[in-house]
Amino acid sequence: MLWTGAVKMPGQKKQYAALAWRYAGANREVLLISSRDTGRWVIPKGWPIKGLSPSETAAREAYEEAGLGGQVDKKPIGKFEYGKRLDDGGVQPCSVEVFALEQMIQHPTWPEQGQRNMQWFSIPEAAKAVQEPELKEIIRKFG
Repeated sequence: MLWTGAVKMPGQKKQYAALAWRYAGANREVLLISSRDTGRWVIPKGWPIKGLSPSETAAREAYEEAGLGGQVDKKPIGKFEYGKRLDDGGVQPCSVEVFALEQMIQHPTWPEQGQRNMQWFSIPEAAKAVQEPELKEIIRKFG
């Protein structure tokens, strides 16, 4: 397990994310989605959801943001930090626990359909595509 970003930033909020993956032949691919504000490549993530465990929250985010269903690991594979841009122009420091989710279903409709681009990447391509250094390392180690 890769744990990076162990130093907590002041005012930091927790989020949970899904690193969705599938096999393409003998190799793994991971799904990246575009953020709604900047269009950069990210993984589905969000705030804790009352009544759901962290891994269940990550799975819910994968459904809401990318229409994916599958088997999510109960233990995180890593953690990264980033600054979430807020509507008022501020930045909220966030610590994100990442859970692997094996993609088994692509739902025909989902809540944020049409709001983001989605693309399956090879492990090396995905690691190059994301901006957060700690997330790059989580993806590389996952491969």
